[in-house]
Amino acid sequence: MKINEGLMTAVFAGTLAATSDAHAADALPSWNEGQAKQSVVAFVERVTAQGSPDFVPESERVATFDNDGTLWSEQPIYVQLAFALDRVKALAPQHPEWKDKEPFSSLLRGDLKAALAGGKPAVFEIMVATHAGMTSEEFAGVVHTWIATAKHPKTGRLYSEMAYQPMLELLAYLRANGFKTFIVSGGGIEFMRVFAEEVYGIPPEQVIGSSGRLKFEIRDGKPVLVKLPEVDFIDNEADKPVAIQKHIGRRPIAAFGNSDGDLQMLQWTTAASGARFGLIVHHTDAEREWAYDRQSSIGLLDKALDEAEANGWTVVDMKDDWNTIFPNLHKVEP
Repeated sequence: MKINEGLMTAVFAGTLAATSDAHAADALPSWNEGQAKQSVVAFVERVTAQGSPDFVPESERVATFDNDGTLWSEQPIYVQLAFALDRVKALAPQHPEWKDKEPFSSLLRGDLKAALAGGKPAVFEIMVATHAGMTSEEFAGVVHTWIATAKHPKTGRLYSEMAYQPMLELLAYLRANGFKTFIVSGGGIEFMRVFAEEVYGIPPEQVIGSSGRLKFEIRDGKPVLVKLPEVDFIDNEADKPVAIQKHIGRRPIAAFGNSDGDLQMLQWTTAASGARFGLIVHHTDAEREWAYDRQSSIGLLDKALDEAEANGWTVVDMKDDWNTIFPNLHKVEP
């Protein structure tokens, strides 16, 4: 079963047509005309024009994107956390002790606030209980089945339909101009790799994220990799540049984020010599999506917003700069 039959055709049909001419002015049709869109196009034209003093060879055109809040919605909770919460409910019959054990007892009562009151330790315990013990193939199968059917609590859309249409266009536009696009996210690397290619056109080997430890075992006579209840790497804040160096080995020339968790990635990307580009998605549209920044417990945008002007980063005002937020699902054939 595909993650979402027909979605990619609907999402990219117009996008790919728009990028048939790599420098076309309408390559980003869901972006309103203005400084944000102009800065993107101007940068791409500068680094791809032969003879330009800012020309960058294709092999060096690397662009990194945060995922949650940058490529798709992260409110009211991160998608991977929603997955973990659904897994708790599915696994509850096998764990009768959860009825009297936090954070599971609160989750099973539907009290998400109480369940998450324990902060990061509580979230870690939920993740361990719902992710560890499976082989990597088993985990991928569970994620694939879940994301093919799970729906967002506010919009009723599949989570895979909560990707931002303007960012899907931007990914396609960059790739049409010789860029290699990577996800660099605090989300789980194995979780995102299940759907990143179908939703974003980004293959698994170009997805970087947080990871748990894996162990090689022989089960039923076959070699497998088993997910352990141990953290290997958290890909957030100052560790994002570290992960980029480890996985890519080349400093990006463009970086895209939406929160303080992306600050160091943007700093590291744009501080190098030559043409560089940094962009922050600012959530300002409470009607079509959500409006949040400095006081949010999810997607906190404070220091990075202050540094944007000083560093020359583009700040996308979602309300004013995007005429469309999510893909038009009416184009999908039944």
